[in-house]
Amino acid sequence: MRLAITNIGTIVSGDWRTPLVQGDTIITVGAKIETIGAASGRAVEACDVVIDADGATAIPGLIDSHVHVTFGDYTPRQRTVGYLESYVHGGVTTAISASEVHVPGRPRDAEGVKALAVAARRCFEHYRPGGMTVHAGSIILEPGLTGNDLGEVAKLGVWLAKAGFGAFATPYEYAPLIAAARARDMITTVHTGGASIPGSGAITGDHLLALRPHVSFHINGGPTAMPDRDFERIIRESDIALQICTAGNLRTALLCAGLAQRLGAFDRLIIGTDTPTGSGIMPLGMLYTIAHLSSLGGFAPEIAIAAATGSNARVYRLDCGLLAAGKTADIVLIDAPDGGTQADALSAIRNGDIAAVGAVITAGEPRFVGRSRNTPPTTRNIRVAACRLPRDFSGA
Repeated sequence: MRLAITNIGTIVSGDWRTPLVQGDTIITVGAKIETIGAASGRAVEACDVVIDADGATAIPGLIDSHVHVTFGDYTPRQRTVGYLESYVHGGVTTAISASEVHVPGRPRDAEGVKALAVAARRCFEHYRPGGMTVHAGSIILEPGLTGNDLGEVAKLGVWLAKAGFGAFATPYEYAPLIAAARARDMITTVHTGGASIPGSGAITGDHLLALRPHVSFHINGGPTAMPDRDFERIIRESDIALQICTAGNLRTALLCAGLAQRLGAFDRLIIGTDTPTGSGIMPLGMLYTIAHLSSLGGFAPEIAIAAATGSNARVYRLDCGLLAAGKTADIVLIDAPDGGTQADALSAIRNGDIAAVGAVITAGEPRFVGRSRNTPPTTRNIRVAACRLPRDFSGA
């Protein structure tokens, strides 16, 4: 499919260092962005589908870097079917597994945790709920696993490893397995803060500095935060990515983000939701955290959006999260919500409002255009202006 999005009011790049792109048009071919900024009338006319943004804002598809998937679009934690597809209506185009820890009766022996990670990875390899890409299969580090075990699952495509839910006496005992996973080019993540479910325990700054994972999961608490004094230590004494989550402590989320900015570590700040958990299903969780960072933390909206898109993509080595030529064509059109006080999406976010989602495109294919079922309607009339395909891209 060849797709054009025209009449864009503002293009947010997803790169916090250069957050805005000049121009008003994006053209995609297949699953990739071909051009961004300006395009000739002839190039637009050659497209199979043309979306008129009517002055709305284009952002990269949001990357939720903390989702507890199981199998299929179902969560036994909240007994809910279709939640991932619902997240697409909140602008989320990519979800990253925070481990399949909520699978009922999950195995804890070495062979079982390996099988669980491989099975989850394979189940989502070609399954795209609502068009979303799901990176599933995060091996839960348990006693009995060896470096050879990690190498075995890595060869089968598993590239995520999670510490914090294993049956170790102390968190320090994860260190050899985290090192072994890193040696096999896996992204390593660690539960941070107080215990969340049976089998987890408190993990503080001392533990994180000893373990040295790639990512501190819900550094602001999942849902309980670690001591305030630990945040500056983690930022100053490590290069660990600082993931703040919607289902965590809002005060410490703002504390961590402010410290990261002040200490020159904003590059490491990333956003997730930490759902579905006891906090529930949160289709708009990413949009809420973006609005909190901007309206309460004082961050420019386009900078907060970058923490939910390009920064996540860089930490997890993904080919999305940026609106740039050659990148995966995951694009979301957002706008000021109808009935609000602001004139455009970025102003609405700065005001603390949840942006209205008017269209979601994943891998170059429109998933819906016109109205999200989860956000207020847009102020502007985002519509399909031309379509040569026998397709209906409306929200229905």
